Amino acid sequence: MGLKEIGLLSLIGLPWSLKFFWSPLIDRYGEKRRWISACLLAMAVLLWILPVVDPSQPSPLLWALLISFTVFSATQDVAIDAYTIGLLDRREVGTANGIRVSAYRVALIVGGGGIVALAEGVSWRALFAIAGVAMGLLALAAIRAPRITVGAGGDGWALRALGEWVRRPAALAVFVFIMIYKLGDAAMGPMVKPFWVDRGMSLLEIGMISTTFGIGATIAGALVGGWIASRIGLFRSLWILGLFQAGSNLVYAGVATMDAPRAAIYFASLFESFTSGLGTAAFLAFLMAICQKEHAAVQYALLSALFGLTRSIAGGWSGWATERLGYSSYFAMTFLLALPAYLLLPWVARYLRSIPDPEGGPETAGG
Repeated sequence: MGLKEIGLLSLIGLPWSLKFFWSPLIDRYGEKRRWISACLLAMAVLLWILPVVDPSQPSPLLWALLISFTVFSATQDVAIDAYTIGLLDRREVGTANGIRVSAYRVALIVGGGGIVALAEGVSWRALFAIAGVAMGLLALAAIRAPRITVGAGGDGWALRALGEWVRRPAALAVFVFIMIYKLGDAAMGPMVKPFWVDRGMSLLEIGMISTTFGIGATIAGALVGGWIASRIGLFRSLWILGLFQAGSNLVYAGVATMDAPRAAIYFASLFESFTSGLGTAAFLAFLMAICQKEHAAVQYALLSALFGLTRSIAGGWSGWATERLGYSSYFAMTFLLALPAYLLLPWVARYLRSIPDPEGGPETAGG
């Protein structure tokens, strides 16, 4: 496949950015677990069909199959997020998101490395068939998940749901907070592996330490972060765990400044992965806590689009900035990018206190 076609493959990721536009359908019609199961079955069928099409001669059929796959995948994301919010009460979102982030990282290992590794011993056609069977089994598991019942609004329900957000105290400040909370993390991420390469690290080191062990550290951080968020409350966990997340950028800036030994770079990588898990667990728990169960699909899709937008922008200019500043100065600057979000914390606390807790549990803001 030519470089032009490989570049165009990036466009098939657009449904994850655009999923907000059809998310009202998931809130409005049908059971969330049925949406999840149906999407999984559709992706299974597409995985069985894809090997029939020759990728070395990209055709409209190939692009249609790939775009369809990502549309179903993005739709499944919306349904899973809405189902999770409907299933949990606010005292459980911290621990639940620690598990969700960890499960996602395990899936990266299994679906990314594990499935592809099988290609050494089986044909690509058989590989896609195996992945399709896995999707089918997951569809059966999804439909057997606990049923949840969440009411839907009447005419104009989606617009009313968004309007209620705008009318809450400090809503605008909270939306800005969501966009910039992980800005420092997002800005540094794309430059980590190039830094390793320029420091002469081998592919084995990058694969084992930065990727494999790094995913393990992120899983550990997510589980610890979820547990902490459930114990000390969302507001405290946001700023405390967020400081650890931002501090890892300074650790990377430190090893970039000096002729650091390999062990120091290993530590910086694992510390960054662990603290990223801490901050992500607290952040996702916060996003879920501010969504209404009956409008969870629309609201969470919008929130994820907000922080996804800034993540893409930050990653887009990271290479340009690193070329001009150097790794050490750029990594230090990404730490500074994480700080403006803290100026908005008083409004975040006010917003959390304005949300009624239907379960009658402890203060959502964590005191």
